Amino acid sequence: MRPVLVLRPEPGASITLARAAEAGLDAIAAPIFAVAPISWEAPDPAAHDALMITSANTIRHAGPALRRYRPLPVYAVGRATAAAVQAAGFVDVRTGAGDVAALVRQMAQDGISRPLHLSGEQIRMPADLAFPLVRRIVYAAEPVARLPAAVTDALARDAVALLHSPRAAQTFSSLLTEAGIAPQGVRIAAISEAAAIGRWAEIAIAPTPDDAALLAAALSLCQKG
Repeated sequence: MRPVLVLRPEPGASITLARAAEAGLDAIAAPIFAVAPISWEAPDPAAHDALMITSANTIRHAGPALRRYRPLPVYAVGRATAAAVQAAGFVDVRTGAGDVAALVRQMAQDGISRPLHLSGEQIRMPADLAFPLVRRIVYAAEPVARLPAAVTDALARDAVALLHSPRAAQTFSSLLTEAGIAPQGVRIAAISEAAAIGRWAEIAIAPTPDDAALLAAALSLCQKG
């Protein structure tokens, strides 16, 4: 059976590796992004009625200023992010379905009107927000300079690459091309239709935007042929 190739950065890479192992998949980690903190100015917590967290990397890189927001309810995009938020000492944590648009709808339904969003540079927000959103960038995920050797080794075993975002798809395709590898010869499993952007040998798309569904989609390609 083909292995799966995990391209997301930490801490997500380790989470996906563990889930892949539970599903009986041979998984290889080769992150194509390096994550680092960015200096940021922390707004007054009293000016906000909720904290919005769309990645566990926010908790990892926001620094000591994050503690100021513990009295606020926190809306976390998915279970893994919610677990990281709780581990950081937040008590009122509300878990979304796994994608940003659904989280925004949940917040609007709960009457949130003044949220603070702590995030990375590349998070995309829906255009039709029901409330003004104050955003602070606390980390950046920059593409690696060249394709990791682990990717080449995994592709030699006909691995299925896991794509967790449209940016990951674009970056992976570019790194492959620069390394002289045709993306059209690579199988991928994408967490959403948007993340399946590009020309690939075969594509499996997760029915819901979460790791479990993504790994199930990848399994279909791993077993094929």
